[in-house]
Amino acid sequence: MGQDQTKQQIEKGLHLYQSNQTEKALRVWMRVLEKSADPAGRFRVLGCLITAHAEMGRYKDMLKFAVVQIDTARELEDPDYLTESYLNLARSNEKLCEFQKTISYCKTCLNMQGTTVSLQRNGQVSLSMGNAFLGLSIFQKALECFEKALRYAHNNDDKMLECRVCCSLGNFYAQIKDYEKALFFPCKAAELVNDYGKGWSLKYRAMSQYHMAVAYRKLGRLADAMDCCEESMKIALQHGDRPLQALCLLCFADIHRSRKDVQTAIPRYDSSMSIMTEIGNRLGLIQVLLGVTKCWMIQKELDKALESIEKAQELAEGLGNKLGLLKLHCLCERIYRTKGQQRELRDHVVKFHECVEEMELYCGMCGESIGEKNNQLQALPCSHFFHLK
Repeated sequence: MGQDQTKQQIEKGLHLYQSNQTEKALRVWMRVLEKSADPAGRFRVLGCLITAHAEMGRYKDMLKFAVVQIDTARELEDPDYLTESYLNLARSNEKLCEFQKTISYCKTCLNMQGTTVSLQRNGQVSLSMGNAFLGLSIFQKALECFEKALRYAHNNDDKMLECRVCCSLGNFYAQIKDYEKALFFPCKAAELVNDYGKGWSLKYRAMSQYHMAVAYRKLGRLADAMDCCEESMKIALQHGDRPLQALCLLCFADIHRSRKDVQTAIPRYDSSMSIMTEIGNRLGLIQVLLGVTKCWMIQKELDKALESIEKAQELAEGLGNKLGLLKLHCLCERIYRTKGQQRELRDHVVKFHECVEEMELYCGMCGESIGEKNNQLQALPCSHFFHLK
């Protein structure tokens, strides 16, 4: 297959993909990969396969194609191609919750500066790195990366990148419990979609609606949360976006739990858990297990709650997700207080405070811990944050 034919087949695949005929598109692209003798064409088709598998939640396949793409980039001996392939490798590892590897590949990208094309990719590299630091609960570094990504987005007038960074910032502030900002950033992302997103993939709209739903739920605005989550789920189902479906099911379950409707929440958690397991989103699984634990606690089934905690703790330790561990110690503390088991209670109080110290979640002004309850926060230029009050 020559250069022109390769180009035509790639375009044919893109057309099929955009009209939701994903499996047909994949078959076209795989044929190009087998038959094309044009390295640049092969590189591009690998990029298409990586994106498609990412959106379907087939992260292991995504990683496999990213590795092949690096070999193709080396064959082409072009620093821009190499940077792009390392970014895809970083992203694949981010999706598989291999956060240390993500950070390492992102650093490789930043050290391999080719031309202006590579420089424009720095924003995406910073975003991926920020998401990885957030997965490890290293909040100050995560915020530094997100702000850097936002600067790149503004400098290059890249509205899509800005939209993605705003969603990540929404997630960031939801985790450290500044719910005003957790809502502000996804609302900003939704505005960008409305103003500039006519030709964009619908996933940007779905993503911003999902993060708005999370913030609305945390603020106790459950009807608004339900509306946004339904909107997001509708798009996720249309597009066969399994990762987003899993997140929406988790959000639905959390909304029902907030309404104390455990009977409706549990099956939603189960559905979310089965997709999270299938795609390998271990960070998502920790969130699901936290929700399930709280349901058992509402029903006073404390032994079942401890079983869920044990599973979640194993995952959180494996990932190095310190915030997950902190929340689990906090739940254990409540359970053992209710059971009157003083020794276990003390053990978890100590571990809870160790987690707070490790994450440096203290306000530099008042010395109180950050992230215990909803509080407006202010970040300094050095990315340290403190209570606005």
